[in-house]
Amino acid sequence: MAACSKGEPDALFVQGAAQQQAKQICLRCPVVRECLADALDNRTEFGVWGGMTERERRAMLRRHPSVPSWKALFERGLDCQESA
Repeated sequence: MAACSKGEPDALFVQGAAQQQAKQICLRCPVVRECLADALDNRTEFGVWGGMTERERRAMLRRHPSVPSWKALFERGLDCQESA
């Protein structure tokens, strides 16, 4: 079960410094990689997902535009440099 499912859902849809607090929720989450992969694969625009803010996810997608499936990449245990 996701760590965020036990708290206030709006806690992950914040701006500014509050995003750092939201990211802390993800640190203890057992499905953080799956969550991040889903957000990257679906180009989720808002909120903290998988321990990353929307800005951080956009930057990751720009740096690695050739990744066809983040879920598959993470399942294979690879990082972005190994996939190139």
